[in-house]
Order: sequence, then structure tokens, then C-alpha cells
Amino acid sequence: MYYKEFKGNKISTLGLGSLRLPAVPGDPNKIDREKARKVIDQAFASGINYFDAAYTYHKGDSERFLGEALARYPRDSYYLASKFYVIANPDIEEVFEEQLRRCQTDYFDFYLIHSVQEHFMDQYMDPARDYIGYLLKQKAAGRIRYLGFSSHMAPEGLARFLDWYPDFDMALIQLNYLDWTLLDGKGQYDLLTKRGIPVWVMEPLKGGRLVHLNDQAEAILNQAAPGQTIPSWSFRYLLGLPNVQCVLSGMTSPEEIRQNAAVFEPENQLTEAESAALDKAILAFRDSFGVPCSSCRYCCPVCPAELDIPLLIQAYNEHTVGGELWKLSSLAQAKGPEACLQCGACAKRCPQRIPIPQVMKDYARIRLEETSS
Repeated sequence: MYYKEFKGNKISTLGLGSLRLPAVPGDPNKIDREKARKVIDQAFASGINYFDAAYTYHKGDSERFLGEALARYPRDSYYLASKFYVIANPDIEEVFEEQLRRCQTDYFDFYLIHSVQEHFMDQYMDPARDYIGYLLKQKAAGRIRYLGFSSHMAPEGLARFLDWYPDFDMALIQLNYLDWTLLDGKGQYDLLTKRGIPVWVMEPLKGGRLVHLNDQAEAILNQAAPGQTIPSWSFRYLLGLPNVQCVLSGMTSPEEIRQNAAVFEPENQLTEAESAALDKAILAFRDSFGVPCSSCRYCCPVCPAELDIPLLIQAYNEHTVGGELWKLSSLAQAKGPEACLQCGACAKRCPQRIPIPQVMKDYARIRLEETSS
């Protein structure tokens, strides 16, 4: 495992995100304790020392689980991060105290303002609420060591947020070789680097969408570096960005951790020839990518029809990109796209800026055509 220094701390370049910890079958908000403990134990065995949570992940169960699992290890052997999300609960004092109790700790190593986006960042910046003032008081009291934020904003919005408070210790952004241009990750990375703010990365595999590419793209990469896994290209790409401090990955099994941790060594950066091959693979893959959903599920709590939107988008992509038709029975646990009310609440929450109502309308039309033929 490769470590980078951050303000006198040595932090693993691979961190464990808790959003995708294994869940109990049929209940995505309940962590499978037995399986998830094995993930945590393998993370420590592989040298990972950064663990990321949030108030809303698994409706709070990720924080409760991490509190249980990490209590078995010395508190100074790992770094714990969590986040405040104003949309879930605007009472920051209530949230912060509850998070400390859930995580069974007296302090957070890293505490982040969560998922800052253009359409509601003014709520975080509201001087009447003075969230930053509260967080700085907690930092002064030693209950927060480092203060940061996670962002899904374009560079213009990001600049405005940093103009409001320029002294964050770190920032967590979505970054991978596809979003470098697709979501202007380059612009975000360059801005943070210019402002002197270290970058933590989320969605290095774009919610699993970069685990497998199409045949043409995979052939290009396999020829350029035989024996390298497809996911390793994403990690090696990020290792080549000097201002990336830590890459968070939502790993779900001990084997996945072992494979990914083996990649995080300084000598594993892409060569010039491999970078050129990756550029060719991106062009070959991008046209067949489909709807770029990362399955973050931020859209689901606000859907009045209670649709499992990531599942429906996955089904849509399977058909429109892969040519496979999901039968109606395959969606037994969810309502179909026909139930979408076209209210647009989901699109406002989507970090990927997906026009979800239009996707649901298109998918409903496809299903009608297929079942009528």
C-alpha cells in the first residue's frame, strides 16, 4: 500500500467508502454485519487506514456499523470521515452529536459538508444558519481534525463555494478517466489544485460502470497491458494526478480489496504509451456508455412514486446499450417507469445531471413497444 503525507499524517492512497458495503438481501439500507466485518478486516490487513461514511448512507446504518466494526481497532490506527447533508436534516448540532454516537467516537478525523450542488449550496452558505461557524467551533474543540466538503459542481459553482470559505483542508470530488471530460473533472481538479486544496476522489469506477467496458475498448487496454484488470486502469490513472491524496472505493468483498490494494503503489502510474491506449479506449467506449448513473441513490428518497430509479436505469441501459430486454418479471421488486410522475424532483438531486424523467419516459415507451410486438 502506498501512503501519502497529509499535514503530518500518513494516509493510505486507497480508502474504503461505506456507501456500497454489502447489504442484507431485500433491504439495501441494512448492512450485512457478517460480510461487512470481513471487508473491514481485509481493509486493515491490506493497509487501508481511511474510512468514509455519511449521515445518510444506508439511512444511518453505515455509521452505526462502522462504529461497531472500528471499535475493535485502536482509534489512532485509522482515519474516520463523515459528512453533514443539509437536505436530510438542517439541524447540524443534532446531526453531528448523533453521528458521534453512531460511530462510537469522540471526534472525526475528517468532517465534510456533503454533496454541495449549485441548486442548494446557498443553504450551506446561509449566514443565519452559520454552519461554517459551528463546524469551526467543533474543530477548535478537537472534535473535528480536518474540515472539508464533497462536491458535484461544475468549476463555476465550485469557485463560488470556495470564494465563500477558502480555507477547507480537503475536497472530495467525483473523478475518473471518463468524467475528466464528461463532467469537467479536469476543471474541478485544476481549480482545487490552484487553490491549494488536496483532492480526495469518489466514484473512481463511476459506480461500477468502469469495471467492464465494451469489447473494443477492453481489447485496446488488454493489448497495451496484458494481465492488468480493467478496474486497475481507473486507479492507475488517478495515481498519476499529483494532487490526488486518497481514492475512495466502495468495495464489497475481501477479494475486491486485495485486488485493488495491490494496484496502489507509486510505480503503478500509467506509462505514456498506456495513457495513449486509454485515450483510444475512452473514445471506443464513450459512444456505447448509456445513461451515466452511478447508483448513488440520492434520487430515491424524493421520488413520490417510490421508484427504484437506479435499477430502472440499469435495465434501460441493458436494453439500449447491451441489446438485452429485461422482462417485466425481472422488476418484481420495483415499479416500472410508467409510474413516473414526471415531477422532476429526482433530477434536481442527481449528481450526474441526468434528465431522469425523460429517461423514464423513453424507457416506458420502449417497454410498451416491446410488449406490444
